[in-house]
Amino acid sequence: MEKFKVGIIGIGFVGVAHIEALRRLGNVEVVAICGRHHIKDKANQLYVEHHYTDYKEMITEEKLDFVHICTPNNTHFEMAKYALENDINVVLEKPMTMTADEAQILTDLANKKRLVNVINFQNRLYPTSIQMKHLINQGQIGDIISIHGHYLQDWLLYDTDYSWRLNKKESGNTRAVADLGTHWMDLVEYLTNLKITEVFAEFKTHYKKRKKPMGPTESFSINKPNHYEEMNIDTEDVAMIFFRFSNHSIGNLTISQMAAGNKNNLEVNILGSKSSIHWSLQDLENIKIGHRDSPNQTIAKDYLLTPQAKNMIDYPAGHMEGYPDSIKQVFKEVYQNHDSISSYYATFEDGLRQMILCEKIFESANKHQWVKI
Repeated sequence: MEKFKVGIIGIGFVGVAHIEALRRLGNVEVVAICGRHHIKDKANQLYVEHHYTDYKEMITEEKLDFVHICTPNNTHFEMAKYALENDINVVLEKPMTMTADEAQILTDLANKKRLVNVINFQNRLYPTSIQMKHLINQGQIGDIISIHGHYLQDWLLYDTDYSWRLNKKESGNTRAVADLGTHWMDLVEYLTNLKITEVFAEFKTHYKKRKKPMGPTESFSINKPNHYEEMNIDTEDVAMIFFRFSNHSIGNLTISQMAAGNKNNLEVNILGSKSSIHWSLQDLENIKIGHRDSPNQTIAKDYLLTPQAKNMIDYPAGHMEGYPDSIKQVFKEVYQNHDSISSYYATFEDGLRQMILCEKIFESANKHQWVKI
């Protein structure tokens, strides 16, 4: 089996998750990391031999097969472009870029170079996600009538909670939509093979000012420093979005990073003319099927039927496979099956699609009207 040398740019929460998942594959060696703060200490902690503060230097000096980019959104474009121009395959965290124009440039370049290009929409790669896609494709829920759901977190509930994501210059025009909504929209379009054709959105920013810690912090950190500076907030805490889909079905999505008691709560409900599907990250190993004239069903991970879904199962029944495992499954597809047309991971084309949706949702929220995609 072919082995790959990988460099990681950005060693916060997600960057470390990438390293842990890659090391579980066996055919990938993380040879270098790059970051802005305490990078030598992090290299020692993570047992990575080489460390850099300049990603260009890392790419120049290390003979990499892949680079994983896990940095703030406003850096994605230049880093990914530089890697692609140097003939390195790219795995990129979402959202893909700051704008759809940037995403289009990267997509065109990756296709021209015929390089592997990946967006880490890992919710596609749960075994239950693959099974749901099969059920829908086989027509077992009938014609899709409506789709609704939410993505709720509470890590920005207080005005002392702060992250680079709150700053439009680093995050882009949308924050909660780009951070959470892209996961939900990508998953829904992937499961149903439908396209969102129109959007109507409303945004709310609860805190117009927040207290930024004096010093670096990581997303989801519970450590609160004692010294702050007050910062103006120009991105949304909450978004509510209505959708029209390509089959004339309708839907809605509630997104919030200020929903107390919700740590990472994504939920999807797909309602069809024969039956309905309910799935959430809170109960990710079970698919709930609703019927009108017969008992409702729960399809558990160990009773998944399709070979494709079974291929995403690495542990027996009763042994939970969660968030770290979904990332591992993405990378397993990338590093073992990237030449296969049946691979399930998201590509730059999918990342571009979500950037277009984010821009149209932002336009709708500002115009207070329906916007066509």
